[in-house]
Amino acid sequence: MGHRSTILFITASLIAAIAVGGDTARVPAETSMTAPHHQTISVEMIGPVTQTTDLQIICVLKHNPAGDKYLEAMDDFNRKLHGLISQLRDRGEFAGDAGETFLFTPTDNTVRPRQVLLIGVGAETKLTLDTLKIAGAIAAREAIRLKAHHVSFAPTLRDQGSTRIAVGAGDAATVAGWLLAYDTEKKLQEQGLSPREDVSDFVIEAGPKYFDDTVANIAEVVKNATASINRRESKPYVAQ
Repeated sequence: MGHRSTILFITASLIAAIAVGGDTARVPAETSMTAPHHQTISVEMIGPVTQTTDLQIICVLKHNPAGDKYLEAMDDFNRKLHGLISQLRDRGEFAGDAGETFLFTPTDNTVRPRQVLLIGVGAETKLTLDTLKIAGAIAAREAIRLKAHHVSFAPTLRDQGSTRIAVGAGDAATVAGWLLAYDTEKKLQEQGLSPREDVSDFVIEAGPKYFDDTVANIAEVVKNATASINRRESKPYVAQ
């Protein structure tokens, strides 16, 4: 079965002990899992502003004419970009409709990612796990098209004021969409229907409050997606 029989491994790395007010605490920095096609799926406690990556992906809700919310990580990211995201939305040049994408290269001294891809997920009132699964599939296909080897994803839905979907469940849906779409892309490559490109790692960024739940949800979805991939039809798409 080769890469299709990939066994799930989970490894957790820890930040060095930090003394705070005389107390010592160990905070998990990153948890990594192996996935089909020799890919690593990770959950990392980091924000998109300081992430060093080829491609940083952000989910964006559909623009609300009454005012969009920018909280914590989303606010920080927008401010470091000198208001680029809010300007695009306010001007109606990136509405954030489901499936809409917007790619840009950050200027120097703003954020660390080499490129940023915004993926619209539509109106907050219509947000579903299927929407986030589609966002994950878009992310995989765009990452390959852009030849990005290291990709990071920050859903940022809580940071836009949405509590409709549990963070861990939403992140897991995104990873499910990513894994299944990436598998299809690799099949196309193997059959000479697409240029060969690999994404070595896909990182989901999560805050301390949601880290453990996100890890648990993603571990389960990696296991299930791997099983689904193993059951997929292996015959070529077209007769040779």
